[in-house]
Amino acid sequence: MSAVEPATPSFRRKLAVVSAGLSQPSSTRLLADRLAEATKAWLGNLDVELDVIELRDLAQDVTNNLLTGYPSPRLEAAIEKVTNADGLIAVTPIFTTSYSGLFKSFIDVLDPQSLTGMPVLLGATGGTERHSLAIDYGMRPLFSYLHAVAVPTGVYAASSDWGSDAGLSERIDRAASELAALVAVSERSAQTRDPFALPEGFSPVGSFGAQ
Repeated sequence: MSAVEPATPSFRRKLAVVSAGLSQPSSTRLLADRLAEATKAWLGNLDVELDVIELRDLAQDVTNNLLTGYPSPRLEAAIEKVTNADGLIAVTPIFTTSYSGLFKSFIDVLDPQSLTGMPVLLGATGGTERHSLAIDYGMRPLFSYLHAVAVPTGVYAASSDWGSDAGLSERIDRAASELAALVAVSERSAQTRDPFALPEGFSPVGSFGAQ
């Protein structure tokens, strides 16, 4: 393994990890941690700030936000960590052939434009290899709709993968290298965002009473 070289001035890169595991400990969090460690390794000597968001701890906050339209302070902090990151690792358990309801609910409370251009590594866990395609037919279209940039390699870990680790380690390393290459040249977290800025393309001139 050789670390990627940044093409932009050196500044702290922010890497967000979203884990939607329900149990504690969970294989979903284990996979998320391994993906994060591998990505940091590929980023070499770059200064990386890592934030892990456990959706299990935010389940009630997410539900309340869906009902009221307003995030709690800790949910708002989690959303800010995700949307202001240079890269995102998103890992969910697979239930009934697709991502979990908690995972989708968290995505639903994000601003639809907030992940535009975001490099994302997709990961999933399940009890059987039969659900391995859920990343490509479930998660990838979701993040494509949000205009995120999902790396080519998704990492699915079935229960049997934890016993025979060779194939899983190879997939983790390949996916991490792809995400690291995008994070190394990202300037998302270095950009100042004005929360009161008007939407792109909006012009107040002549907007009232114009024919």
